[in-house]
Amino acid sequence: MNYKSIIIIAGEPYSIFFEIFFKIFKSNFYKKYKYPIILIGSKNLLKMQMKKMNFSFEINLIKKEDIKNIIINNKKINLIDVKLNFKKPFGKISSRSSKYIKECFNIGLNIMKNKIGLALINGPISKKHFFAGKFDGITEYLAHKTKEKNNEVMLIYNKSLSVSPMTTHVALKDVSKRISTNMIVQKIMTINKFYKDKLGKIPKFAITGLNPHCESNYNNSEEDKIIIPAIRITQQKKIKIKGPFAADTLFIKNNIKKFDVIIGMYHDQVLTPIKTMFNFNAINITLGLPFIRISPDHGPNYQMLGQKKSNPTSLKEALVFLKKINEN
Repeated sequence: MNYKSIIIIAGEPYSIFFEIFFKIFKSNFYKKYKYPIILIGSKNLLKMQMKKMNFSFEINLIKKEDIKNIIINNKKINLIDVKLNFKKPFGKISSRSSKYIKECFNIGLNIMKNKIGLALINGPISKKHFFAGKFDGITEYLAHKTKEKNNEVMLIYNKSLSVSPMTTHVALKDVSKRISTNMIVQKIMTINKFYKDKLGKIPKFAITGLNPHCESNYNNSEEDKIIIPAIRITQQKKIKIKGPFAADTLFIKNNIKKFDVIIGMYHDQVLTPIKTMFNFNAINITLGLPFIRISPDHGPNYQMLGQKKSNPTSLKEALVFLKKINEN
């Protein structure tokens, strides 16, 4: 059977992603994985980092214009080569790689636009250097590129418990200005549909407040004027949701057993506890795009470059998850 390919964008060249990819490629898991995987990145950098870290794999170079007409497997690293000017295999992250990263994304998005790819996975990038303040993160960047702005949803998924922040890489001082009742309702509806369509499950939601203990010294708090109305609207739409709950006690063991998804108002409010609970065993999914996009739940982590200490669990979980949702 000819399966659609999973497209992986390598991302920041001076990140731990190639190392993580090498570790996955070496594993028995990868050899048995039936969906072809195509990596987009620099052949020369990949080969140089491979040599420095004492890995040795064959590379199957693929031309982007031929991808529609070829049948591939995972016996070699399937690679679409993107040119990158560099001198050392490991270096400091800077804006000099932005053109290269943008080209990798453009190739990957064009493949997805033409419905050749099954899903898109991207390695980490430096938001500071790549976006230079234009986008909050990759979630918003991809929404802009696919003309799905304001429909995007970040879901940090684990089979036991998932979380979704209503604002992503936003300064804390700006969170209250970014949230709205309509936005919360739309994002919850998107997550609910994903669980039903892809996971065959009707999820149970909990939602946090914004203020400590869901209280404010001011009249007409965000809980009263934004969050509680969103809860009422989603409940009227037959969504199973409760709240708002104080975030400092919501993640206590006896509480989280009652829910599938916890909705938070800002990034660290829900990502800190879920990463503490599950470590690398979670994946970052972008919903609301024309395709499924996943990012392993780690950053560039350039401090560990070339040390062979990086944990590949999150990339493996991303591939396991894609297999699961396409075979349900």
